[in-house]
Amino acid sequence: MLCVIGGACSGRRALVAERYPQAVWHRLAPEESPAGWDALPPSGGVLVVTGWGDWLKALLATTADDEAVRTAWRAQLSALEETEREAQGEALLILDEMGCGIVPMAVEARRLRDLNGWLSQEVASRSRAVWQVRHGLCKRLK
Repeated sequence: MLCVIGGACSGRRALVAERYPQAVWHRLAPEESPAGWDALPPSGGVLVVTGWGDWLKALLATTADDEAVRTAWRAQLSALEETEREAQGEALLILDEMGCGIVPMAVEARRLRDLNGWLSQEVASRSRAVWQVRHGLCKRLK
């Protein structure tokens, strides 16, 4: 698993498209479950997965239990790792950086940012490489 993280309009997608021109792109649907991982190309191909922020926001709307949310994304990531092994390919997750701005007053917005930060930590811990993109510049973190 690979991870690219950055803020809105930071250049994440352009960087990934340049580095992995043959990649297959998949945007998570808000209601998607771990059973939906069938788009990984075989034999060393790369699947780029976007839409994590919207997926997380939709998940938060369905439950007030933060641990249930964390359990859901762990299942999602474990299913993706299993698909990587079976297809002998690699997934590249593009994540949203939400933690470097103004802390919102609304409880729901703060909860989204907190859980997005925990999601990013989980993905980073599972990834063999992590890049941060800011202002179109890329820095390898792991």
